[in-house]
Amino acid sequence: MYMKHLLLLLISLSFTWVNGQTPAFPGAEGHGRYVTGGRGGEVYHVTSLNDNMSEQGTLRWALNQPSPKTILFKVSGTILLSSPLKINKGNVTIAGQSAPGDGICIGNHPVSVNANNVIVRYLRFRMGDGDLANADGSDAFGSRDYSDVIIDHCSISWSTDECASFYGMTNFTMQWCLISESLRLSGHSKGPHGYGGIWGGKNATFHHNLMAHHDSRTPRFGPAVSTQTEENVDYRNNVIYNWGGNGAYGGEAMNINIVNNFYKPGPATPNGAKRGRILAYDKKIDLSAGDGFYPINNQWGKLYVSGNVVDNSTSSGSDITHCNNATNNNWPYGIYNQIHSRYSISAAEKEQMKRAIPYEKGWVTTHSAINAYEKVLEHAGASLARDDHDSRIIEETRTGTAQFKGLSEHNGKSTETVDGVTINWKSVGYPHWGIIDSHYDIRPADAPVDWTPWPILNSAEARDDSDKDGMPDAWELAKGLDPNDPLDGKQATLDAEYTNLEMYLNSLVATITSDQYEGGVGGTTSLAPQTAAKISMHPNPATKQLTIAGHAPMRSITIYNQSGIDCQSQAANGQTTSALELTKLSPGIYFIRVNYENGATHTEKIIKR
Repeated sequence: MYMKHLLLLLISLSFTWVNGQTPAFPGAEGHGRYVTGGRGGEVYHVTSLNDNMSEQGTLRWALNQPSPKTILFKVSGTILLSSPLKINKGNVTIAGQSAPGDGICIGNHPVSVNANNVIVRYLRFRMGDGDLANADGSDAFGSRDYSDVIIDHCSISWSTDECASFYGMTNFTMQWCLISESLRLSGHSKGPHGYGGIWGGKNATFHHNLMAHHDSRTPRFGPAVSTQTEENVDYRNNVIYNWGGNGAYGGEAMNINIVNNFYKPGPATPNGAKRGRILAYDKKIDLSAGDGFYPINNQWGKLYVSGNVVDNSTSSGSDITHCNNATNNNWPYGIYNQIHSRYSISAAEKEQMKRAIPYEKGWVTTHSAINAYEKVLEHAGASLARDDHDSRIIEETRTGTAQFKGLSEHNGKSTETVDGVTINWKSVGYPHWGIIDSHYDIRPADAPVDWTPWPILNSAEARDDSDKDGMPDAWELAKGLDPNDPLDGKQATLDAEYTNLEMYLNSLVATITSDQYEGGVGGTTSLAPQTAAKISMHPNPATKQLTIAGHAPMRSITIYNQSGIDCQSQAANGQTTSALELTKLSPGIYFIRVNYENGATHTEKIIKR
């Protein structure tokens, strides 16, 4: 009978892992959630804060060892690099939460992911501008044109270009990161910078991140040549504070969800319409046939925009109206009004930019924008042991303030000729509070002689680990494992999905993982109203149709396969019931998403046999 061929499993997608895939760790979400990293591989311990490839126990040495591997830390503190650090060997997990004490910071030079299948958690990347000869125009942490990467709970600051750029990525997630204080007049050869990041990719997710104190690119949605015709980005529940200059812009020919983000203007944010900026959308024009981006020449992308909030608490006068307008009407005030005046855009073109239903997001637990603001301030960054820098950034974001500003002698200047060379500093009206020029600009007035911008990270005594499998002896004994068996960390005897070593590493941050997603909704796209309206599904054996009954007027219904591909869509036209024809669907697992007229969504899983 038809009833036997259509088994409905009404299960919250927050807890559904399909096709036998295991998340990288509990709380891993988005398009990079199934990265395996170093699962089941060898364990290497970082025991020294030195930076020496030939010295066993350094991070650089550990990264150069064969993969798959998991890198753990038996020391806390700051690793001051002597040269850029590249993660060139994939199939690796770098577990910063394993450090005893206050955790790990990596400084002085940029760090990049140049490999596939990489997990990075609970680390700090604070580059600085102390060695511009070797780090001119560098990102503190970034990657481009790689796949299967997830960055979780990292703190990133003090870049001379962008703090955190990840684009051209495939199956990527950056989540719960704190990205702050890029350096504006730091000696970049191209002039003033101070940028947050370039973000994009083919199935790339950016959620629950904080960007604070950047002069521009918060973020710059950027296609890469490698992914320009397949860009699919989900951007939700991020908090953006104190943007200057252009703020968020770009998105040329990209497909982007912009959902439930929280924007808070600060002392560096311009007055006027930019106060309500969600995105200054753009396209590439007038490209020659030989240009690498010619395939997307003169093409707008499509955006799904919903539930974003622009906070008005730091504004006054007419700026309050700009914030309120953008909150109440995301599209006209946060998007359309931000597009450059050089474009003459018809009403029809505007409608073509607008996506009625969201793109596949890779299943992210979603909060309202206001709830996301609180969650991000509580948990973003290397929050297992927050350092003084992150604590200050959080407090400044919460209070709408900034303690420091740029101290470069070139602030206030336009052009200047030095040794016959004319330089455009573009700095009339600067400095602005929160936008610094060097990491040394944050030096307190009463700082001691031996002060350093890198926060002090105290180390604790590493726990005994007799067999060096990464799991402390006491923990192994408590779990019934053998502290003298070096192989049981690779086994999965405590859980069907994770190795015993992963179980230990996950336990170190279990409270944060649980708390950060509390109050969110899995498998939904917009929380307006706060909870998603549910649906009822009724198969009809005679007609081989599935009737969807909503609890409110429905706008549309879409069926996706496990890869997130849209297999079937139909308009519901405000009705509360709608019939789906399923005869063309092959046997397998599908997800049915209902989009309601009031902005709420709900998704259920079905198995067609």
